[in-house]
Formats: sequence, C-alpha cells, structure tokens
Amino acid sequence: MQEHQQTIDAIVRILRDSRSVLFVTGAGISADSGVPTYRGIGGMYEIEETEEGLPIEVILSGSMIRSDPELTWKYLAQIGDAARGATHNRAHEVIAEVEQRFPRVWTLTQNVDGFHRSAGSENVIEIHGNMRSLSCQQCPFHQRVDETDPPEIPPLCPECGAYLRPDVVLFEEPLPEEAVARLYRELEAGFDVVFSIGTSGLFPYIQEPVVAARRIGVPTIEINPAETILSSTVDYRLPLGAATALDEIWGSYLASS
Repeated sequence: MQEHQQTIDAIVRILRDSRSVLFVTGAGISADSGVPTYRGIGGMYEIEETEEGLPIEVILSGSMIRSDPELTWKYLAQIGDAARGATHNRAHEVIAEVEQRFPRVWTLTQNVDGFHRSAGSENVIEIHGNMRSLSCQQCPFHQRVDETDPPEIPPLCPECGAYLRPDVVLFEEPLPEEAVARLYRELEAGFDVVFSIGTSGLFPYIQEPVVAARRIGVPTIEINPAETILSSTVDYRLPLGAATALDEIWGSYLASS
C-alpha cells in the first residue's frame, strides 16, 4: 500500500510539471463499464475457431464483410450486444477532466465504443474507428447509430439497398489515414507525459508512443492489472483497474493544487 501511494505521489508530481499529456487506451479502460475485454476487434473470443470453423479474424475481416456480410454481422452484433446499455466510466471522465484543465491533452484509443467522446473528451484519435456510425458499402450513405434503437441485423442501406458496415477497422484493412496523420502530428509536437491504460500494447502503433517517449526521457506510466509487454519499459506502473487508478491520481492532483 505504501508503494502504491508512492507511485501515485510521483505521478501527481509529474502532472504538476506537465502542460501536455497523451493517454493511450485499450479495452481495459472500458472494463469498469461492463464491456468485455476483447481479442482482436473487440474479441470476446478466446476460441481458436467459431462455430463456422473459421478463425474470428477471418470472419471479422474486410474481405469477409464484402463477400458474406451476414456472417460478419452475426459476430459484430454479438460485440454490440455485449456493450449495449453500457456507458463511459470514471476513467473516461477523468481523462475528459484532464483535457479541460491542461493546455494540450490527446487520447489515442484502440476502442470502438465511443466512450471517450461521450465522457466529454474532444481530442480523441480513434485509431480503429467507431461502432456508433455506419456507412454503405456501395454508395455515400452514412448514419449515426442510435443505441436505444439498434438497426436490423444485417443493416441495409435505405438509399440503395446494399449492406451497411460499421466505421471500424476490420482485419486486413488499413488504419484510417486521417487518424494516423493526426497521431503523427501530435507525436511530433511532443508530450510531457505519456500514459498507457488498459492495453496490452500488441500493436506497434500503440507501443511506439510509449517506447519513443521513454527513449527521450519523457515520463511514462502504465495502468493495467495485468503485466504487458510495456510493463518493463515504463517508468511507473500501477497494477490497478483504470477507473480506480485514475480517480485516485486525479483526486490527489486536485488536492495538491
């Protein structure tokens, strides 16, 4: 417990000396919202193959949603059902509050649940897209998803009748160019501290902001109950859930201000 408090005190001191903050978040930050942590794009799937005998990465791929959209939507619907009714938690709220208080704050998230924005954050790079909007695969039609009135599965375009798809990055697909460009612009500008929260850091573009910051002496902090490939890299580590850790850090910061 003493070591835990010492780590929080050290993080608070870093924040007091900082003007710019980068949060890198993964599925673990939404765990306190009741959303399962995922393998792959959401991944409630730790199985090697689905009941169709195919790996989930094949079913949730760009080529599959084009060739067999009903199959892809079967599993996308399961992901949506698991998150339905959930909303942002205290961890998302703290990040939004930090953004309001500090001169420059950005959040790079792997999550497609939209919770950072619903909590009030504006500077969000959704590197894997967002499940809360749909686009037609054949025409320019685009719509937001009303969670209280989910679309029929699989959803069809009201303009041309083709299948709609969620605006997320499926397997085999490139990252959105605009999000990648924004990420590199912000990394080029630099940050005073970098947080890795609730992510295993398996993707290179998620690892790199943390590794690069550590390389040039920028403080790095990991918040994750489980050890990850970044755990041995960061300067400080809190083995806690995101909501608990961020609430304690922010409460201590405000008390010291």
